[in-house]
Parts: sequence; C-alpha cells; structure tokens
Amino acid sequence: MKKILTTLVLSGLAFTSCTSDDDTIPEDEQIEVPAQYSFERDGESTVSYTGQTQRLSMVKELFAEFHNFENATQSSMSNMFSNENDPFTSPELNETSKSIKSKVAASRLYFSTNTVASNEIKNDFEEFISIQANEVFPNENELAAPGKAGQIAAGSSERYIDEKGLEPDQAFAKGLIGALVTDQMLNNYLSVEVLDEGDNLVNNDEENVEEGKSYTTMEHKWDEAYGYLYGDSSIPSENPNTDLNESDDILLFKYMGSVNNDSDFEGIAEETFEAFKTGRAAIVAGDYDLRDQQVAIIRENVSTIIAVRAIYYLQAGKNQLAEGQDGVAFHSLSEGYGFIYSLMFTHNPATGSPYISAEKVEDYLEQLMAGDGFWDVTPETLDTISEEIAASFDFTVEQASE
Repeated sequence: MKKILTTLVLSGLAFTSCTSDDDTIPEDEQIEVPAQYSFERDGESTVSYTGQTQRLSMVKELFAEFHNFENATQSSMSNMFSNENDPFTSPELNETSKSIKSKVAASRLYFSTNTVASNEIKNDFEEFISIQANEVFPNENELAAPGKAGQIAAGSSERYIDEKGLEPDQAFAKGLIGALVTDQMLNNYLSVEVLDEGDNLVNNDEENVEEGKSYTTMEHKWDEAYGYLYGDSSIPSENPNTDLNESDDILLFKYMGSVNNDSDFEGIAEETFEAFKTGRAAIVAGDYDLRDQQVAIIRENVSTIIAVRAIYYLQAGKNQLAEGQDGVAFHSLSEGYGFIYSLMFTHNPATGSPYISAEKVEDYLEQLMAGDGFWDVTPETLDTISEEIAASFDFTVEQASE
C-alpha cells in the first residue's frame, strides 16, 4: 500500500478498498487532506470524540474486572456495564452520563425500529457477566471438564471456562467489537441518516457550528465514528498508525493491526485511516459524494477485519485441538465465538445489510455450543463455518488463517 506523502488529494489520486476498485475521488475534485487527523477552524481544533474515549476506557476496566476473582461480583460488573453506583476507579467515568450498555446494539440503521433485538443483545452481554461471576468465579480452583466450569491448562498458564469450554470474558470483549464499536461506527455515525439529519447539510455548508463548540454537527458525528476505532487513550490521536501494534486498546484497533500484519491484507489499516481523513476533509469541503465513498471503504474494511479474525481463530482452534492443546484451543475458539457474534453488526455497502445475518450468526454459535460445546466441536464444523463466512467476503479461508 503506497503511502500518501502530500497533503493534497489531486484529481487523479484514488483511494481504493482492499477488496474493491469502485470508490475513487472524482476527477474534477481537489480536496485538501491533512497528513494527520487534524482539522481546525479559526485556529481551534474541530475534532472531538471524548465520549468514545470514555466508553473505550469503561470497556477496558470492565474487562479487567472479569479477571478479579477475589472481589468482582455480578453486581460490580453489571454496574460497570451500565455505569451505575460509581463503579469505576476514575471519577471522570463515574460522573459522565455515558455507559457501555446504552450504546450496545443501538445504531440508527439496525436497531431504531428493532428494540426487541437490541434488548436481547444487551441481555447477551449481561449473561456473559452472569456466567463469569456465578459459574467461572466459584470454580476458579476446580479442573474444568465437559459440563463443568473451571480452569484448564493453556500452555504455561490457565484459562477459565464455563461448562461448554467458553471463556465468557473473550466472548464479551470480542462481541463488543461488533455490538458497540462496529455498530456505532458503521451503522450509526457514518450513516446518511445521522450525518444529514435535520439541518446538518445546510449548517455544514454555512459553517454553523454547535453552540459553544468549534465544529459543525456533521463534523462531530464523523469524529465520533472515528473515536470508536481510534479513541483509546493509548493511541496517538492525530496519526494512530504510527503505533498500530503498540497500543493498549483491546477492541477493534488492536485487531486491525493484527489483520494488517497479514501480508494478504497489508495496507488495510492505512487505507482505513486515509478514508477517515478524506471523508472528514470532504465534509469540510462540502463534497458529500466523496464523503459517502469513504464511508463505503470504511464499512467494507472494518467488516473484513471482523470476518478475517473470526476465521483465523476458528482455524487456530481447530489446529490446536488436533495437537491436543485443549486449553489453548478453547481460548482461540472463545475469541472466534466473539468475532462471529460481531458479524451481525457488519455492513455491506452493496446491500446496506450485514455481510452475515443475525439468524446465520445464531446458527453458527449454536453449532459451536452444541452438546458439550468446545469439548465436542469437530474440525468439519469449524471448516464449514469458516468457508461460509469467507464466501460472503472477497478472501479465502487460507488467506485469513495465516
């Protein structure tokens, strides 16, 4: 992937998706795109995504609570999920009205008219918390077995699993990559329904900023999408790709780096970053066709990242089971479970729907959990699910497995 060395996107320069060559910058356009994600008005930054940074911090602290065997309870973790009763160590997080739960399965496109599904998904995450607290914690020092939660050796360490071999913490975190990060980014803030809502187009064209702020509403909505991917406090705010594999992020940014390290997908991180910058610059310039082209690139790339990692972990788990490394395999399969869960929140720009439907995701998860779950799962099941996921995208199981 060729790096962009200038600060201008000229008429002949196109940003092309890793799996599509249809999205280009119009030949008659000349849009100023900064080298970093930095935009100003009257000498003041117009970029703001504080709420996203706060939610990512909440997720990180809640994930740590999953491993607090001595003191964590279902109540303490559920309070973190909902941000109730001052559950966090940070006063800033306790004082904000924001929470993880309120933004889970809450996008305009997928859930504004489907509150039943939204509530069911929220309850899934509450259930992961409940299983960890009420099944895994009490059996911390017991050896796990089919039908029995407990610990299992995984190389030089131990993993803690439920009765079917699933690590609830991994299902929770990887599931949030879809239900929180991807859904809010692809299906909410980057949707035309949110970006162009009400008077947003007129106000953006006339540079009417929000009261007391330096940004227009449209600019801010775009930044909020950006924040769900790049908003972790350990990620450099203006040029995140300088620290692609070194941040403390535990959600999408981390795994974008993992996929980018695969030679079959090399460049997907930079292309996504360039699309975010170009789309934001297009908003400043009032070029909404160009903006929407970048949305399509981001939707395709983020969806691809999730699918690649789902297959990667299924195949890793299959190979580890064949080698008799059950604990290591169950860890991989638990991560795969979470990424499969996240597939229902992907967004295919060609159809406006998920690449893999919620019904299909449910079917895959039921196959993985059939009988005694990971204790029983067969290589054939793992291969079939992997092949079906890959068939919905433009890559192979072999490419995703490397």
